[in-house]
Amino acid sequence: MLLSECVDSLVTDGDGCYIDCTVGTGGHTARLLDRTSPRGQVLGIDADPDAIRVAGQRLEPYAHRLHLVNDSFGRLEAICREHGLAPVDGILLDLGLSSAQLADPGRGFSFTQDGPLDMRFAPKQSRSAADIVNTSSEAELASILRRYGEERFSSAIARRIVAARPVETTGQLAQIIEQVRGRRGRIHPATRTFQALRIAVNGELDNLEMALPQAVNLLRPGGRLAVMSYHSLEDRLVKTFFSRESKDCLCPPGVPVCACGHRATVKLVVRKPITPSLPERRANPRSRSARLRVAERL
Repeated sequence: MLLSECVDSLVTDGDGCYIDCTVGTGGHTARLLDRTSPRGQVLGIDADPDAIRVAGQRLEPYAHRLHLVNDSFGRLEAICREHGLAPVDGILLDLGLSSAQLADPGRGFSFTQDGPLDMRFAPKQSRSAADIVNTSSEAELASILRRYGEERFSSAIARRIVAARPVETTGQLAQIIEQVRGRRGRIHPATRTFQALRIAVNGELDNLEMALPQAVNLLRPGGRLAVMSYHSLEDRLVKTFFSRESKDCLCPPGVPVCACGHRATVKLVVRKPITPSLPERRANPRSRSARLRVAERL
């Protein structure tokens, strides 16, 4: 999604070093490799070992200048230090889940295909969506759905889930939610609940909050950070971070002399998020919610 826009915004030096923090199926990584010279380096990170394996096969011709790491981008600075890749010229965060993960019923991300209620990006993670659904209290479940899914029916859905335990498959969970919310419009009633559980299972917002300042620290002056988000929680977090880091003072309005000592670390490359074109939205309806924000290191 927004493939050309991401790479066009990011690549300022063909001989530079770039990081794709969410390799997925390797689409953005491949374009970064195509846009850089034989001297350019690309580091690809993904928590999903299947993504690293598939990307390694797809991008084998670039193996001499591609470094693939199976890890969380929440450890971005440590990963770069381990591979001797800092400072860098550009960093891409394409948030959410990949099409391959969504299409595999066995991963448990989809409410349209029945499968185990898993939702872990990395199989080594201890807690799955089934663990959350079947062991959390009703109040804890409602809080997760409200906080990470902005689900208006969080309390009613949590109550129905607890009454139906054990809930072991995506199909069971989707049916429970549909009983509460009904089917109206083109957006599936389980969308927000599945989003909330996926975020909770993988600590997605926590990882993003950790990664953003690390990314800025890793960029050389003039280097760029591009973040593509797919829902308001992610986009709001990125917007707030970019806004704060592009200002020289964070003191409340009316304070006569700056007391915070904050200095801007980035400037905004685009004031408003870049969104998919109409042809892309028609070709790929999933792209309709994508928002791309870009900042440049001062």
